[in-house]
Amino acid sequence: MNQEQQNLLQKAQQSLDAAEYLSKGGYNDFAVARAYYTMFYLASAILVAEDLHFSKHSAVISFFAKELVKSGKVPKVFHQYLKQSHDLRNLGDYGRPDSISLEEVKIQIANAREFLKFTQDYLEFNSTG
Repeated sequence: MNQEQQNLLQKAQQSLDAAEYLSKGGYNDFAVARAYYTMFYLASAILVAEDLHFSKHSAVISFFAKELVKSGKVPKVFHQYLKQSHDLRNLGDYGRPDSISLEEVKIQIANAREFLKFTQDYLEFNSTG
């Protein structure tokens, strides 16, 4: 695993911690955004393993599907998590205040936690084998 991937994993863990902290404070709209960023950093880290680097969110989401899910390297569910969290982040950021329920935040945080575990295993496996 290279330094860029390590940095992205660190950002992802911090973002996940922030999502959990914000949800405990009742800031659901902001918590769901942090859960999305957790997954965005993770998808970016996996794309780096393929020597693909993007800063635009739409490019990360699109190429994650095209290069990793379609090839079978990554289960489709992680692309679904990423897309769903992106949509909810937009709702939380640009919709009316308090648009996101606590239950939805809990789902997104659980999805982000699952995505983090998968990414750690994926990068570890691909850097050694």
